[in-house]
Amino acid sequence: MYYMTTCPSPVGVITLACDGDNLVGLWLEGQKYHGDTIPETMIEKDDMAVFTAAKKWLNRYFSGQKPAISELPLAPIGGEFRQGVWSILCEIPYGEVITYGDIAKKMAVMLGKESMSSQAVGGAVGHNPISIIIPCHRVVGSNGSLTGFAGGIKTKIKLLTLEGLDMTNFFVPKKGTAL
Repeated sequence: MYYMTTCPSPVGVITLACDGDNLVGLWLEGQKYHGDTIPETMIEKDDMAVFTAAKKWLNRYFSGQKPAISELPLAPIGGEFRQGVWSILCEIPYGEVITYGDIAKKMAVMLGKESMSSQAVGGAVGHNPISIIIPCHRVVGSNGSLTGFAGGIKTKIKLLTLEGLDMTNFFVPKKGTAL
């Protein structure tokens, strides 16, 4: 059984989902793939301990603190490849970024392959079901483009700015599939 609740945030209404014990989803209102990893209808239930913990985590994050990902019980739903990519996302330090290509290199090593497609990595990053906490907003293009955030580029910029990232060398691409 899966449960959900919503909470306001500086980047819009957030939907949280859990399996009772673990956080399995965090989506922004209007986000691509909103709720797509949950295999059944979610029941609205606000008084879950994991939701209370996640809301406190988010309040600390949005107030400029640096709460650790490990403070929350996370159980994103996805296959082995996506799980590998999401585990790499969890290693990206607060206020720093990594490229899709860098993640592809790490995944190739993890899988014992010579190389890995950045596009495959981009698909896994884009389908991250626990946005913000699993920091997919910290992934950028190798040329500095701020592409590929399912919550929208404006939100990605807000989150990176909140984390104190110098945005000088980044840009929003004029066209692309992940704008």
